[in-house]
Amino acid sequence: MTGPTSPADARHDLERLVRDGVRWPTDPGRLLRDPSSARRAAVLVLFGVLDHLPARAAGAAHAPAELDVLLQRRAATMAHHAGQVAFPGGGIDPTDAGPREAAVREAVEETGLDPAGVEVLGTLADVPLPVSDNLVTPVVAWWARPSHVAAVDHAEAVDVFRAPVADLLDPARRGVVEHRGVRGTLRTPAFQLDGDVLVWGFTALVLHGIFDTVGWTVPWDRDRRLTP
Repeated sequence: MTGPTSPADARHDLERLVRDGVRWPTDPGRLLRDPSSARRAAVLVLFGVLDHLPARAAGAAHAPAELDVLLQRRAATMAHHAGQVAFPGGGIDPTDAGPREAAVREAVEETGLDPAGVEVLGTLADVPLPVSDNLVTPVVAWWARPSHVAAVDHAEAVDVFRAPVADLLDPARRGVVEHRGVRGTLRTPAFQLDGDVLVWGFTALVLHGIFDTVGWTVPWDRDRRLTP
């Protein structure tokens, strides 16, 4: 299957994604012990043309060279997922109308983006995160009018950056990470970016599910092990 040839095509695929949904892994090691008591959270999965620098793997993947997704690196002092690459996001507050509002609010607080330029396309099914006892709603959005972003609170994030989707899809940059979960060892997709930046865990699981569902994935070696 060929992927989108332009950002407009990519947006169309993402709109279809939120209509059709994603089926997340349901193996026992990824499930919450008691979903009713889990902390509700939301993350902003923000795609768009964040700048005009092409991806390094522009000719090797099923995505436009200029298509990006916004990520950040969590501070090493965080209680959970310390030092990992993550989407902007956090807990849903009582004052939030729902996951969409929470994801955008958290992204504004963490990256300083202008919410007026963000068009929320929809939400995906909740993803259990046993290690922090969270039930997380991925909120898919399109950055129609990009604004300046940077790490606002260095106690939470030390870097905010664009990740070219074509680089994430490059088979040479893909692999799996085996890591200890709450109930045994888990095997999670992973993406190797420039500067020895490894995307794994929850963030990689969500990206992998999105890419597979919309048909952007390029065949890759699912036995190649990467080390976080």
